[in-house]
Amino acid sequence: MKNIDKYLSLLDGKADGLLLTSRYSRHYGAEFDIAEGIAIVTKKGCRYFTDSRYIESAQNNIQGFEVLEVDRENSYLKRINRAILDFGISVLGYEEVYVTAAELHNFELGVGAKLIPYSAKLNAFRASKEEWELDRMRKAQKIADKAFQEVLPRIHVGMTELEVQAELIYCMYKNGAQGLSFDPIVVSGPNTSMPHGVAGERRLQPGDFLTMDFGVLYQGYCSDTTRTVAIGYATEEMKKVYQTVLDAQLAGIAVTKAGTIGADIDGAARKVIENAGYGPYFGHGYGHSLGLEIHENPGATVGNPAPMPLHAVCSAEPGIYLPGKFGVRIEDVTILEEDGCENITGCPKNLMILPG
Repeated sequence: MKNIDKYLSLLDGKADGLLLTSRYSRHYGAEFDIAEGIAIVTKKGCRYFTDSRYIESAQNNIQGFEVLEVDRENSYLKRINRAILDFGISVLGYEEVYVTAAELHNFELGVGAKLIPYSAKLNAFRASKEEWELDRMRKAQKIADKAFQEVLPRIHVGMTELEVQAELIYCMYKNGAQGLSFDPIVVSGPNTSMPHGVAGERRLQPGDFLTMDFGVLYQGYCSDTTRTVAIGYATEEMKKVYQTVLDAQLAGIAVTKAGTIGADIDGAARKVIENAGYGPYFGHGYGHSLGLEIHENPGATVGNPAPMPLHAVCSAEPGIYLPGKFGVRIEDVTILEEDGCENITGCPKNLMILPG
């Protein structure tokens, strides 16, 4: 089934049109990514509006939509209202999760149809991926894997976190990244105790942990990988914490499959960390879904009591963070199948000790 057909299935009486304003829903519905634009979806026809910077690309690549340019004479509001008249729209489902208060105010004042929130219904389709989406995500992970292998020999004592980050970004683009899933997290030494720390001028030292959390975009789809390596040597405590995190991740992956409760996947990994005495130092969830966005639903977290769907794509990223000392996180990406999961991350994850 085409993605646009999934959206059309939502037009069951509550709304007779969809107003797609986010890049993610426009990409999902049109199966092509344009940075700026708005789309209208109805059973009578679909239109895609964008400006002169993107109109040629949109017209050449978007199928199933009438592609129209917006300009001084034909604003977005004018194009939307023309579609409302042409298609007889009375109620538009809109993406309340993505619009700002100012945008919603302008739509409510200027759009000639009733607006009702529809984000949950629109986003629900993205929880389970089509095979062509999975192929893009596998490719994204392969690019990230290769970048990681290439950056390792470049890392040495005396480099700053920012320098490591720059080398990592270069390696991702060099190997085929079409963008970054998010700003990479590169932290070292005591900074690794901050799960989302920011790279700075700190220089790598022997005995440091170095955590790199990074992802690439390939044809609009995200990868997500975290690896923690040691510089020069690792203390017994560092080795113990690392092995505990790895054991926790493997325990989570072992129970990951379609139909398993999200909280139960989290619980399998969390139990390993708690049994080792580090329970208070694992604060975030075990995993999140990803796809067009780096964080999507559903998640393998304590707060998710629902079964995970078939072909959901979920991260596996337990961690232990000891304030002021160090932290460890190991992250792979899994595709949920009926009898288990496919781990699409190829980076080695036994503790690596780089030359010091």
